[in-house]
Parts: sequence; C-alpha cells; structure tokens
Amino acid sequence: MPLEACMLVIDNSEYMRNGDYPPNRFDAQADAVTTVFSAKVDSNPENTAGVMTMAGKSPEVLVTPTQDIGKILTALHGSKSSISGSVDVLTSISIAQLALKHRQNKNLRQRIIAFVGSPLSEGVDEKQMIKVGKKLKKNNVALDVVCFGETDLNEARLRALVESVQNNDNSHFLLVPASSHLMSDILLTSPVLRDPSEAGAGGSGDAEMGGGGGGFEFGFDPSLDPELAMALRMSVEEAQARQRNADATASTSAASTSTAGASTSSTAAVPNTENEVTPKAGSKALPSATGASKEDEDMEDATEDDPLLAQAIAMSRGEASSGGSVAPAAASAKKVVDQEMEEDDDEEDDDEEDDDEEDEDAEDEEAAIAKAIAMSMNPQDADEEEDDEDDEDEDDEDEDEDDEEETTALTKGKK
Repeated sequence: MPLEACMLVIDNSEYMRNGDYPPNRFDAQADAVTTVFSAKVDSNPENTAGVMTMAGKSPEVLVTPTQDIGKILTALHGSKSSISGSVDVLTSISIAQLALKHRQNKNLRQRIIAFVGSPLSEGVDEKQMIKVGKKLKKNNVALDVVCFGETDLNEARLRALVESVQNNDNSHFLLVPASSHLMSDILLTSPVLRDPSEAGAGGSGDAEMGGGGGGFEFGFDPSLDPELAMALRMSVEEAQARQRNADATASTSAASTSTAGASTSSTAAVPNTENEVTPKAGSKALPSATGASKEDEDMEDATEDDPLLAQAIAMSRGEASSGGSVAPAAASAKKVVDQEMEEDDDEEDDDEEDDDEEDEDAEDEEAAIAKAIAMSMNPQDADEEEDDEDDEDEDDEDEDEDDEEETTALTKGKK
C-alpha cells in the first residue's frame, strides 16, 4: 500500500446498540476499525491512523494519526460508554480533513475512512454532500465510506459523496448488509484495504459485500496466503495455455480441411461444348498425363515376363473400353491356364519316370555289390558258379548251331 495517513471516523449514535450485526453494531464496527488500523500500519512502517467520533454532543477527535494500537483500543473503549445522539457526517469529515492537514509527515497521502451505521439527517441533501466531496478532492484527500445498518436511507447520498471525491479510483463506497459474516472479514477482502497495484483493483470504486470473497481474483486476499494465490494463478495460466493450444489445433485442422476442399474443387473436370472433359486447371494436366504414360510403361515391362498378367490386363482394358460381354476373353484365359496346367502335369510325370529309373539302377548296383561280396567270401562257390555259367554258355552255343543246321537243311530241301 502507498504511504498514507488515515482518519477513522466511527459512528457512536444510539443506533449502534442494535444487534443486527453480531454482537451489535458498535462492537462489529470497533472490530472493523481495529482490523483497518492494523492493515494500514502493517502495510508500511511510516503509515499512521487516528480515530474520531461523529455523534454525541459533537464530533470529537479521540486519537490523532499514530502507530500505537493501544491508543486506538483505549479510544474505542471510551467511546462505547458515550453512545448517544445522531451523526453529523459533513462536520465530521471536515474536522477529519483538518486533522490530516496537520499530520507530522507531509509525504503521507491523506485518507478518511467513515463508518456510517445510522440514518443521515433529513436536512443533508446530495448537493451539500457533493460540495464537501469537491472540497476533499481539491485538497487531494481520498474518502472511503462503509455503509451498514440503515443502508436504504443512506446509500444514494453517500454514494454521491464518494463519486464527487473520486479521482483516479482513489475512493470507494462499501455497502455491508446484515449477515452472518463479520464486518472485519468483509473489509479485508474489499477495495478499502486492497493495494491499488494489485490486479483487479481498478473499477468504479463502489462495492456491495455480502461475503468474504468479493473483489479479489480468487475470492480471498492474496496477501493472506501468497503461496495459495500463486498456486491458483499458475493453475489458471496452465488451463488458459491448454485452451489456447486446443483452439490453435482446431483452427489448423479447419484450415487444412478447407485447403484440401479448395484444391479438390479447383482440379474438378468441367465438360466442354464437344462433350469432352477438359481439366479446369490446365497446369495440372501435363503432370497427370506424364504419370499415366509412366504407369503404362511399367505395366508393359511386367506383361512381357508374365503372359497371364498380360491376358488379365487385356481383359480389364477390353471391359473398360467396350463395356460389353467379356465371356470370350474369359474362355481364352481359361484355355491358357489349362494348357499350362497340363504342361506342369507332364513335367511331373517325366520327373517320376526318371526317379523310377534311378531307383532301378541303384537296386542293380546294390545286387552286384552283394554278389561280389558273397563271391569273395566263398571262392569255391564262385568257381562253381563260373563253371555253371560256362556250361550254360556252351549249351546255348550248341543249341544255336543245331538251329542253324536245321534251318540250312530246310532251306536246301525247299530248293
């Protein structure tokens, strides 16, 4: 808070005996005055605050601006025993201004905080209020008015007084209705005790406080719990950052979708007068034709190695171009497939025959080897077998000679 010298003007009229503010109006007001004094003095070691009354026989200054809270408590206790009469707001404000004018430290700014809890005199109208307010403004005196108790009767005139003093939002009007909340708690969270440099401190200067969280960003005074205020502020900033990222992502996706739609519509084909299809974007026609010719070359290379693929491509092209029946092409393709299957079967048969011949040769070789082994083990048997074979050969030769002689004799007989 800035350097200030304050005068706390309290109401000690008969209306302060009412119990609509717990425990009663005067005690609630005294508690609020103590809270304001502590807040002002603790905010800066050079700040001072004094107390004066505005009812009784006449307005009276009880304590000039000081930093001693003991003097303030003594003055409040003494004024409680002198509750009487009615308030004189205009005279009290003028006396408070004079008390601030004679402050010891002239560098301190001047501020008056008035607590009004009883009805104003009927002889006091808004014009007189505005006149006093302009005088305060001329002397650079700020004014805060805390209206409680008789709020309906006093609000309009007290609000006019504050508005006439208003200068760069240095004055505030606080309306405190009767509720279960303490007046001191409401003041702690009100613009009256808020540092003007804090965020959200600006405004019209008026406030209506029914609870303990009005006016501050998170519903409480950040100076009371700075760590909690910092955590809440960081959480809010993170949430705002996530929201900004989500909005940016959504806008990017929407832009890409619109761009894709625009490119699709720009390349759409438009029929001409000769029932031909002409690309709308002429610059994109050549790349597409080049790509088609390249695909055709690749397909031709592939069909040279695979006749079936060539047949299938021919079938598809014929169907796409003519749009008629494809039965003949299908039949020819089937015939080619059957021929290839027959060739595969013949090749398989040949392979089987070769395998059988190889098996027979292997068996003959095995028999010869077994016979040789047996002969080597029984030489006599081998010789006998050789003799038997020689006898068989001689018999065969004799039979052949006999057959030849018979053939020769028959030939001669015929001749």
